Amino acid sequence: MRVSFDELHQTLRRALLKVGFEQGRAELCARLFAETDRDGVYTHGLNRFPRFMEMIGRGIVDVGASPVRVEAHGSLERWDGRSGPGNLNAHESMARAVELSRRHGVGCVALRNTNHWMRGGSYGWQAAEAGALAFCWTNTLPNLPPWGGTRPLLGNNPLVIAVPRPAGHVVLDMAMSQFSYGALASYRSRGEQLPVVGGFDKAGRLTRDPAAVEESGRPLPVGFWKGSGLALLLDMAAALLSAGTATHQIPPDPLAETRLSQVFLAFDISTLGGAESRIADDIVESLQGARYPGERTLQIRRENAEQGIPVDPEVWEQYRER
Repeated sequence: MRVSFDELHQTLRRALLKVGFEQGRAELCARLFAETDRDGVYTHGLNRFPRFMEMIGRGIVDVGASPVRVEAHGSLERWDGRSGPGNLNAHESMARAVELSRRHGVGCVALRNTNHWMRGGSYGWQAAEAGALAFCWTNTLPNLPPWGGTRPLLGNNPLVIAVPRPAGHVVLDMAMSQFSYGALASYRSRGEQLPVVGGFDKAGRLTRDPAAVEESGRPLPVGFWKGSGLALLLDMAAALLSAGTATHQIPPDPLAETRLSQVFLAFDISTLGGAESRIADDIVESLQGARYPGERTLQIRRENAEQGIPVDPEVWEQYRER
């Protein structure tokens, strides 16, 4: 079934108000969830909402907590998320990084003690809409074995890179595994095999079976050992810059995944001479029609605006107004 963006947004907003969100915060939090579904990332929108609500019920997420600045070093600031809603903390942190970039050319907010940021790409799009080139990443609970190992000791630490462009922002949002756990679940629920090998089964064999990868807990890092190394360094950088928690200190329970460390880095390219848009356009044109990161998102966004946003009827039934 499909629903309008406004119906989805307002339904989630009402649910958040019932659990103690202040009006403005409920509005923004619900919008970030609804925009995630609008843009086709269905694993992190409405389908992720029940887990978010359960974490609120368990006291993992403090609906009234906002991040606070604890240190300032010119263009670099450290903030404490105080266990507030992860998407609100991340949105405020990226907004602050963009603000700092207006003053210094570059702005960096390192955030600690926060929760799952939901769709990381949201903050790349946020920065690009503000005209900033941006990087952001987060560490996660340990759910990715290091290369050559079988135990999940690394995080799947998503990385987002965004380049603003009037003709269509270029936004990369990628986990450190070939397929995120959300993507594995989507393929499994549709009864489909992965298009390429996505991990190992319990016998240590590479497989395209998403259920086998979920069962083994051994997704394949992107680029094999390269993705494993990148996951490790992203975790190190986030923990060091924020003076926060590293992956090995985060509980392995998805419903207790908290005290995460994140980094939001923004560059004000408007001060660099004005040719940046043409450079970005030239690079995209050099692809000769091949798809660039973010192009498919814009297409899905248009389709869902016209046709309505697909929702899981069972999950939708939990929150729709009766």
